[in-house]
Amino acid sequence: MFWTIIGWIVFGLIAGFIARAVVPGKDDIGLLMTIVIGVAGSVVGGFLFGLLTVGFRGFQPAGWIGSIIGAVIVLVVYNKVTGRKRLNR
Repeated sequence: MFWTIIGWIVFGLIAGFIARAVVPGKDDIGLLMTIVIGVAGSVVGGFLFGLLTVGFRGFQPAGWIGSIIGAVIVLVVYNKVTGRKRLNR
């Protein structure tokens, strides 16, 4: 159980960092929020993958690509909801 939680944290951290690198602009979020965005992105990616392929089977994690795509979606939504990262034009 302990190693599963550690695995989720590391997985979320990596997916969150990649999402922060893909989304343009500076992110002023900390390490904990990066992990949360990565883990939430994994769940969102699994949900979207399930809807697009075999149908909704409940909330389950996605693989690396699905997690990164989900984390990008979660990060963009987070930035819109909180009003962060306004790009100057």
